[in-house]
Amino acid sequence: MQNLINFTKSTETLKSHKTDLIVCGLYKNEKFTNSFGKNLDDAISIESFKGDYKKKILVYGDNLKRILIIGLGKKKNATNLRFREIGAAVASYANQLSVKNISLDSKSLKLDKNEFAGSLYEGIVLGNYQFLDYKTMDSKPNSLKKVTVLGTCDKKTLEASAVIANSVNFAKDLGNHPANILTPTYLANESKRISKAKNMKCTIFDVSKFEKMGLGSFYGVARGAKEPAKMIIVEYNGGSKSDKPIALIGKGLTFDTGGISLKPGARMDEMKFDMCGSATVMGVMNAVSILQPKVNILFAIGSTENMPGSDAQRPGDIVTAYNGKTIEVLNTDAEGRLVLADVLSYVNKNYKPKFMIDFATLTGAVLVALGHRATGLMGNDEKLIGKIKKSSEATDEKVWELPLWPEYSKDIKGKYADIQNLGKAGAGTITAGAFLKEFVGDTPWCHLDIAGTAWGPTEPSYQPKVGATGVAVRLIYHLLNN
Repeated sequence: MQNLINFTKSTETLKSHKTDLIVCGLYKNEKFTNSFGKNLDDAISIESFKGDYKKKILVYGDNLKRILIIGLGKKKNATNLRFREIGAAVASYANQLSVKNISLDSKSLKLDKNEFAGSLYEGIVLGNYQFLDYKTMDSKPNSLKKVTVLGTCDKKTLEASAVIANSVNFAKDLGNHPANILTPTYLANESKRISKAKNMKCTIFDVSKFEKMGLGSFYGVARGAKEPAKMIIVEYNGGSKSDKPIALIGKGLTFDTGGISLKPGARMDEMKFDMCGSATVMGVMNAVSILQPKVNILFAIGSTENMPGSDAQRPGDIVTAYNGKTIEVLNTDAEGRLVLADVLSYVNKNYKPKFMIDFATLTGAVLVALGHRATGLMGNDEKLIGKIKKSSEATDEKVWELPLWPEYSKDIKGKYADIQNLGKAGAGTITAGAFLKEFVGDTPWCHLDIAGTAWGPTEPSYQPKVGATGVAVRLIYHLLNN
């Protein structure tokens, strides 16, 4: 479980304020003006400190235990990304020093200008993340517990940035738990807990109801698993009653063996991350429950294991999805799209959303196309695609649009059913998107394939060195907020 940091602001002067570490910033080649005395000026001169990006010096001064000056780099190169990385570097260094409380000098770090302040706060929270839930030996919990901003800062930006970054870390926690702990029932219970917040309502559908509900595609995947599958629906009504909801849908495969089309054994342990689409949805849900934006949102998760049990579906089986389309299952390891097919069509029919976005670790092919650098983006609405791209740029969570031309739909036409769950040849990420497109009707919709970004990336520097990344939580909250 992540270590939560308590953020506060103070109007105390730098000299009178008591703290374990005070952090100041300096743009490259600018003169540092301070009230800490000659020791600091001498240290800057002796070390030839010029304010180069992320370079730092530590000085012991009067009335203060430690003063850290961190380089902000050239002013013209300042970006949200850089300030987020600076925040992560500050958190890392504070933990190296084993300090509990740090204070940020608003003036020198430019926190009075909100353009970069929120990113710095996010970076501190993201850089402080650890996952030690199952470590009993050789683990050292991070020491940093409290951050105080000294001087002018926007309290709303401070609080919102901390909540959003903590929600990213919550999504990381979900992804990092092992499959014997994080089951569909676990996700359902966490959704119930979050939904106790104002304006929220949670409904859980158990696998025992799937056949009667007409969720034949989802049930086909779930039937081979002993762990009961769940469809999770959380309604958030923060906007006008007349406003259609925005729908966020997540793939929640808490473990994916591939089913009868069994995966190779090497690195199969990583298939606990196949629920990271649902972790993204729940990370956003957590932020929404606290920040209460003035918008209506529908959160939906399809969660199950994909196991090769005696009742598991077979290659060649034909299932009927919620919208009535028949699907030929050519490969049981292409199961995520089968789950999402029913959840998408259920949400579309019963909630008539303004638009839908789904998140899924759907294809290994997206890694071939984009590596760990970007999320694959597809959709049927250019306006929505454009909005997601803008939020991507604002939050430094890269997406790259792939085409979804009508020709790709020809590649999933079934031989014995309406469609099949594998494309005929190549373009695996795109044909998976073309498959999902069959279940959204005319509703504006986008699909984010996060198989390359949900775990694995270690850059930028505020990303964890191992495990889940909580990808797209910041991106989607920015979209909702704008």
